[in-house]
Amino acid sequence: MSEFALWRRLDVPGHDAALLTRRDSGWSLRGAAIFKHRDGPACINYLVDVDASWRTERGRVQGFLAGRSLDHIINRQPDGWHLDGVLIRGLEHLRDIDYGFTPATNLLQLRGIVTSPGQAVDLPVAWFDLDSATLTELPQRYERLSETTYYYQAPTVPYQGLLELSQNGFVKTYPQLWELEI
Repeated sequence: MSEFALWRRLDVPGHDAALLTRRDSGWSLRGAAIFKHRDGPACINYLVDVDASWRTERGRVQGFLAGRSLDHIINRQPDGWHLDGVLIRGLEHLRDIDYGFTPATNLLQLRGIVTSPGQAVDLPVAWFDLDSATLTELPQRYERLSETTYYYQAPTVPYQGLLELSQNGFVKTYPQLWELEI
């Protein structure tokens, strides 16, 4: 089984395409985001592998941002999160990765939590910041409003909005940032 999505970026020119496929031990999310960054054109290929419980195992970010090449490997090990082979201290309690440049990784986080309408969950993540190429903790809160809508907050970014999900679980609308085309 595989699922796909194509988004149009709303705040600047750009698109993102993602594909979720089943692996023997979980799932793999691959995609590419192409958009106008404030420093110049960005073309970012990304990968996230998760286990059968939807916990991140590894990720990769490759491509270019303006004039600089990017190639970063992210691994979640028993001792914590590693970025390009270096342990990033203080993140060991986090189970998921979030790439701030794509709406695709929200799918993985939402598949990993079980909530009913009216319930909320705090789900901090290891956030890969494209501009600084670092991993930091990003506090997030998802409040399920219905079968297909969540009120989302990430106060340190800061961002909040009503996320509407498509039938395959990808975010359909990410207010002021992304909108699903396919």
